[in-house]
Amino acid sequence: MSEGRVVPKVRFKGFEKEWKEHNLSEMMDFSNGINAPKENYGKGRKMISVMDILADEPITYDSIRNAVEVDSKTENRHKVEKGDLVFVRSSEVVDEVGWVKAYLDNEPALFSGFSIRGKKKSDYDPLFTELSINGKKRKQIERKAGGSTRYNVGQSALNSVVVLEPSHVEQVAISNLFKQLSSTIAFHQQEIKKLNQFKQAMLQKMFPEEGEKVPKVRFEGFEGEWDQVKLKELLDAEFKGSAKLDDLSEGNNEYLDADRLNGGTPFLSNGEKNVSRDEILIIWDGSNAGKVYFNFEGVLGSTLKAFTVKDTNYPEFIYQYLNRERHNIFQNFRTPNIPHVIRDFTEKFNIPVANLQEQEKIGEYFNKLDKNIFSKQAKLNKLNQIKQAMLNKMFI
Repeated sequence: MSEGRVVPKVRFKGFEKEWKEHNLSEMMDFSNGINAPKENYGKGRKMISVMDILADEPITYDSIRNAVEVDSKTENRHKVEKGDLVFVRSSEVVDEVGWVKAYLDNEPALFSGFSIRGKKKSDYDPLFTELSINGKKRKQIERKAGGSTRYNVGQSALNSVVVLEPSHVEQVAISNLFKQLSSTIAFHQQEIKKLNQFKQAMLQKMFPEEGEKVPKVRFEGFEGEWDQVKLKELLDAEFKGSAKLDDLSEGNNEYLDADRLNGGTPFLSNGEKNVSRDEILIIWDGSNAGKVYFNFEGVLGSTLKAFTVKDTNYPEFIYQYLNRERHNIFQNFRTPNIPHVIRDFTEKFNIPVANLQEQEKIGEYFNKLDKNIFSKQAKLNKLNQIKQAMLNKMFI
């Protein structure tokens, strides 16, 4: 907020008036959702649930997951119409309780008992108000949420939430900007989803199925059957990491643990570098035990193991096959209860192998696919950062 005036840091040209305070009670009337008998669900009119409110995409009638059949009186009393807002009433997670979505479809829907509807009664832009409440005003709702094992927010708490709003014309201008930004983000998300689906399909086709000796799809010039060997036969060495974050201080070598491999913030440590980029890393202990990674170098953490591939094989090829078989590893090569990869995993795990030249072609093919996905993911991350920065600067 600009010093001395109730205005945002960034604003469209032509808007100068200060924003005004409003209680949500001035803008909408609240009511609780439907609790129907079990046999009434799965048929009838679409019913907005907590899952719909928490989903990334906007709520449209066709996107609503559930339905409920009720009498006409109940239906009329619980209609969600274009411009209404729907809030999460109850959740085990404080970050979710009070989360809100604007309903922007012309076809009326209903809403479930774990939600609260805000029936529009003043001239506000619903998407602008959604963004304001979920952003700058979020802490107000979290402070009002009660409960110990489950958090709840009621109508009275929502009535007392205070928002700052400009003129309706400015609200619409801001709303339209974020609609365009969200549409661009959704486009990139869909592109990444399609690429990942394509990659998974090609992983199935370019490696032989169980019991087969040749893949369904093959590069031109390669013939003959593949061999079936144990993973251990392809490795020069395998070793478990021993480094622990608490024992390290700052230095020059990146510390590698499950958090970092899954996109966490890098930490340069004083540990001795013992992993190179052509070694395959696998989470050995924990909920993601069995998940594999490639193209990292640094100090190996104590929950990870590294596989050094023999010169007669191509590391990227083996990594991609292990990645293809993640579900198989999770189901059949981990201990129950607290997950660990079984001790003799490399001695028991079978892998089909082509000659080195075919391995290289397949490995490079998937490497290019991964680089394309990574590049698009980086663009998506940047767009999300821009959106968050604009939310911080364009709202009060």
